[in-house]
Amino acid sequence: MRLLNSLAIAISMYSKIPVPTVDWNEKNMKYAMCFFPVVGVITGLLQAGIGYLILQYTSCGKLFFAAVMTLIPVLVTGGIHLDGYADTIDALSSYGDREKKLQILKDPHTGAFAVIGLCVYFVAVLALWGEADVRMLPLTACIYPFSRSLSGISVVSFQAAKNSGLLRTFQDGAQKKRVRIVLIICAFVCAGAMLYLGWSRKSGSVAVAALVIAAALLVFVYYYRMSRKKFGGTTGDLAGYFLQVCELAMLAVIVLAGKL
Repeated sequence: MRLLNSLAIAISMYSKIPVPTVDWNEKNMKYAMCFFPVVGVITGLLQAGIGYLILQYTSCGKLFFAAVMTLIPVLVTGGIHLDGYADTIDALSSYGDREKKLQILKDPHTGAFAVIGLCVYFVAVLALWGEADVRMLPLTACIYPFSRSLSGISVVSFQAAKNSGLLRTFQDGAQKKRVRIVLIICAFVCAGAMLYLGWSRKSGSVAVAALVIAAALLVFVYYYRMSRKKFGGTTGDLAGYFLQVCELAMLAVIVLAGKL
């Protein structure tokens, strides 16, 4: 029952999927982060299934397909990670000191650079999905649990920039060592699934899958170094920023490498 409560906390926090309400107490929070990739699995399955139906059984054009694929993750998550992405763009664009950047992350107002960043992000995702085809769908489905596995690893491994906030709540409540092991296993399973799909040539080649994994890990390293240098550690907003950039990078590799 405790694990089911942890699952409910993870899904209710990181998605708009309705689940029973449970108490956010110490026992239920211990393993909540372990189930963060579950939201990615749901997102990936929805995209692969709906995308396949659109491409194979309708006469809708590429623009409609690309728009649906772009919107599915937003509808599933409610835009929680995009909010962190926008706040981080604002903070990085301020070129202020560390304290100034952290203040901007807490500011509920949306700045001009956040709006510009979101517009650029959505145009890029829409353009990439417009070039995707049905054989790429199985591989793209894997990027969502993979990115969340890496993001979860950062939550229980990276130094927190603040002594308060949602990320710190998950850090303090988690059994960090066990959660880290589970998330590392999840990341390896996702990477293995991508390599298998590449080997089976259902989604391109092993080389493409390897490039996708490498792109995600490079973004992870960038996120670690940037968060420490610019903010003194990570926050919930920075974790959301990483998630969005990581997924964009992996999607770009899948589409662009698949076109070569």
